[in-house]
Amino acid sequence: METLTDVLLVTANVGSLFDNTIHSYKPQFIALHFQEVGGKDYMANMGHAENFFWNIESSDEMKDFDRVCIYVDNQFQAEDSFTALGSMYFIHKALKNVYQYDFEAKDFKAVSGQTKYVGSLDGVATVEKEKFPKNFWPDFKWSRKGFMRTRWIIHNQGLDLVNVHLFHDASNLIACNSSPSIYSANRKNALRYVINRISDSRYTPLPFFVFGDFNFRLDTLSLVQHLSTATDVQTVKKDCSNEVEKIICEEKDNDHKVLLQIEEKLFAYLHQAVFREDDGRALLKYDKEVAAFQDVIKEEDIKFPPSYPYSEEYTKPTQYMNTRCPAWCDRILMSHAAQDFIDRRDDGEKSVVYNTVGPNVCMGDHKRLWLFFPYEG
Repeated sequence: METLTDVLLVTANVGSLFDNTIHSYKPQFIALHFQEVGGKDYMANMGHAENFFWNIESSDEMKDFDRVCIYVDNQFQAEDSFTALGSMYFIHKALKNVYQYDFEAKDFKAVSGQTKYVGSLDGVATVEKEKFPKNFWPDFKWSRKGFMRTRWIIHNQGLDLVNVHLFHDASNLIACNSSPSIYSANRKNALRYVINRISDSRYTPLPFFVFGDFNFRLDTLSLVQHLSTATDVQTVKKDCSNEVEKIICEEKDNDHKVLLQIEEKLFAYLHQAVFREDDGRALLKYDKEVAAFQDVIKEEDIKFPPSYPYSEEYTKPTQYMNTRCPAWCDRILMSHAAQDFIDRRDDGEKSVVYNTVGPNVCMGDHKRLWLFFPYEG
């Protein structure tokens, strides 16, 4: 008789995940990938972040998961290697035959008990962690961006799980300069680097899932051109230079109401509901960054609104901030081979679900994503 293994993959903060998802779907293997562990003020908050990990591990919802593997890169003093990535893996007591790869011994070993690594993770043989090289983008500030890989055999299926954090758009104005933007080009280079690293000849390539904060943005120039079609566009420059300080789009009638105003860290669009209506589906044509990787990567259909930047006021959980253009920054991507082994039967049983965590709950500026899928081991 065939056996299905139910897997749950989640990106970032999962504070409200356990209320319904685990009870409803009853996964046997859970992978949680976090980025920016400790937050922006990580030097002050890293201790709180560690408590967060232990609270998840000890929660009632996890009591039937008898094997746990935790990797937290919290060594912010190590500037050359600090990524602020954290990964947690939970294995249900009913799931047998789970093995994890030792990258030094180049062999799989049975997973048992609880394994926790908190620190720089240097020398930890069951995880491969890398900060993006400094010389990649010499014109931009070097930041805690990189990737972390673990390798598994779960009920006879080998796969890589890769936690990733790519570069953001530092300026809305610069993002408007070209299509694609310079930031999009940086992310493309970084993701291609990750894919090449996890597919190179050092180890036998396996199906993989890459999930985290890719910082993917809409094609800002094309979108702004679309939104400002029927407006008068005014460009404001700084007095002391020729540098653009503001872009203001005013309606031609309606008392010249400001429809859109863009500054370095301001993206204020009058009709913000367009990003939420019908899950923002009309804007998906401007979501182009994944398309560059169609040769190696697949994604389930997006049927949820942009995951960033949500208000951090707890009374406004569905409202976007006016800091950035809303976008699907957080993603769960997979290799073609990984998508092929997902079980998609439509017989009334649980199938594939790709959605946001806590759509009506304030969870910070990112809504977290989860992917549930069964596969035949």
